[in-house]
Amino acid sequence: MGNFAFMPMRFNKDDTIVALATPAGAGAIAVIRLSGNKTLEIADKIFRLKKNEKKVSSLKSHTVHFGIIYDGEHVIDEVLLSVFRAPNSYTGEDVVEISCHGSTFIQQKIIQLAFKQGARMARQGEFTLRAFINGKMDLSQAEAVADIVSGNSEGAHRLAMQQMRGGYSADISKMRNELIHLASLVELELDFSEEDVEFANREQLKSFVSHLISHISNLISSFEYGNAIKQGIPVVIAGKPNTGKSTLLNTLLNEERAIVSPIAGTTRDTVEEEITLSGIKFRFIDTAGIRNTTDAIESIGVSRTMEKINSSPVMIYLFDVNETTSATLSEELNELKKNSAENNFKILLAGNKADLSTEENLKNEFNGADVVFISAKHKTNINTLKEKLLSKTGRGEGLQNNFIVTNARHVAAFENANRSLQNVLEGLDKKLSGDLLAPHLRNALQQLGEVTGEVTTDDLLENIFSKFCIGK
Repeated sequence: MGNFAFMPMRFNKDDTIVALATPAGAGAIAVIRLSGNKTLEIADKIFRLKKNEKKVSSLKSHTVHFGIIYDGEHVIDEVLLSVFRAPNSYTGEDVVEISCHGSTFIQQKIIQLAFKQGARMARQGEFTLRAFINGKMDLSQAEAVADIVSGNSEGAHRLAMQQMRGGYSADISKMRNELIHLASLVELELDFSEEDVEFANREQLKSFVSHLISHISNLISSFEYGNAIKQGIPVVIAGKPNTGKSTLLNTLLNEERAIVSPIAGTTRDTVEEEITLSGIKFRFIDTAGIRNTTDAIESIGVSRTMEKINSSPVMIYLFDVNETTSATLSEELNELKKNSAENNFKILLAGNKADLSTEENLKNEFNGADVVFISAKHKTNINTLKEKLLSKTGRGEGLQNNFIVTNARHVAAFENANRSLQNVLEGLDKKLSGDLLAPHLRNALQQLGEVTGEVTTDDLLENIFSKFCIGK
């Protein structure tokens, strides 16, 4: 959980903070949140129950009450007020949430009344920062809150929820505690350096460090998948000119997004659009047709096509089944791979305009090839193409696993920890003394602690929580 002893400079536990917790602007309702030692006292001064004279400070936790917000004797609004008493609240402090009508005047008036009674405006992410400081969640769980707010697909939401509910942080914290025990024995040896004693069992330490390296390596490897789910998986639609790439994009989107023309070379720049398939967001990229051309503008388009191919994990290679043989298709793919810098993308072959051919001809020409035969124009076999695409990207397989990293900060910490642990292994193989192992163990512990928040600095917290919205 959060580090109780740590207190960042910008956090003052005596402050009571207030902010709009719903999006800015007019709406049906708005929610204004207060948290801090004076929350109930402030609520008493601006809120009165509709049917009795009870004060907010006497109300039970986790209850909702109908009443009126007053400015002196002037009625501002009829509202619902929810009470959450410390420590059983989101922040671990006394919290009140006021659900009012969504007029921007009402919102601002209630916030100003809270200011008059001693509250101050919450900074970005300060409610969640207080939850971390008060031990309601660890740092990686706090970061997952921001991902939940910003997540715009089922897959991203599920990963964020897994992380907020513990994810890999509990596992890392447990392993870190075991490493602390072994590292402390190595540190103890430094006090007896003249006596040449070993308190830490070297074989046990080597076995545990090897296990930890393997576990952390798996987490690092999961980042590519996790980040793709979080940001959206880029999928390039590539192929020769006039094979129907723009038509396919329009069909996938179910709207006329890209210009379709029988004239080869119509698409001269990339066109990107997003859709969600089975809870996973995909970014489809329609590209210029790949061919040798003397047209300067089209050449730039082809160059950008190659850039997109090199930066995307998956490519739908579209070809005209009536203009392409299995031999020429093989040549096109070999040329494509030869000209690509990375050559590590997955290829999904889609034979377009299959409605103009026969099943027998297609089978004879492309027998054994892993091709989805479609008609982008008539939307034939498009669902099969989508299923193949999901399969190529490992549809939801990782979503069943709690141990998926989506945070670049965590990956950097894991990579630094692994380098230090590798140094420990090498030192053990060389039978180095404890004073040479200890610095690497300390750094590994530092890096792992920064993931869960067991080790933090003002700068780290400032950087993390400044990315949150105000009110969260």
